[in-house]
Amino acid sequence: MKKIFITLVLLLTIFSAFAQESVTTATTDGTLTVTATVTYSNPYYYAVWIKSPSGTFLRTLTMYGQTSKYYSDLTHWYSESAASKTNATTGATKSSSGTYSSTWNGKDQANSAIVTDGTYTVSIEMTSENYGTSSKYITTTIDKGTSSVTITPTVVSPISNVTIKWIPATTAVNMVESDKYSVYPNPTRSTIYVSGFDIKGIDILTLNGKFIFTTNNQNIDLSTLPKGMYVVRLTTDAGIFFKKIEKI
Repeated sequence: MKKIFITLVLLLTIFSAFAQESVTTATTDGTLTVTATVTYSNPYYYAVWIKSPSGTFLRTLTMYGQTSKYYSDLTHWYSESAASKTNATTGATKSSSGTYSSTWNGKDQANSAIVTDGTYTVSIEMTSENYGTSSKYITTTIDKGTSSVTITPTVVSPISNVTIKWIPATTAVNMVESDKYSVYPNPTRSTIYVSGFDIKGIDILTLNGKFIFTTNNQNIDLSTLPKGMYVVRLTTDAGIFFKKIEKI
């Protein structure tokens, strides 16, 4: 009996390890846009940057300011980025009020590969010679994944009208084509049905885009999944479409 128990434990351990190794992380293509207004009439510096889900610096999106000796007055940006401006939008020191739009294509600092989906930190900072190191700083998080997200964080004067949007590339797919496919019942307790022709593959993802499993069966059992929101990714002849589903 003891040998059987040990064998079962070993099999469960192997199965668990295999299951963990088979889980991959999605890398959704898309665009992050950070828009903000600075109302100020004296020379000032302005920076927007991103940190990874692990909290490490990823990439500067925008940095306006031409005199390097004042970079350290952007205390948060300077300490986190080491003044890195690789593949960032840069320009001269600003001297009047303006509205600025920074964009990110979801790629790493080298601009060579789309980073994995997850919760990223977006920060905005401005300072002037009058402020010195007492910079004005806004930071928040946003989920990069298969769903569109819009954040309007609390502002700090003279920074205002801040909007942060993540739009996955698939959002631009023709909605008429998307409406040809449906997933029901929604919400569901166990089984969902996918309707539509020319479906080549079906992936079940978390709301943050983490891959759970794939199937070619349009009758899908979700009974083993915890309660919550999920994304059904449909690969079809017409393109890739995403449908949200709630497991209750």
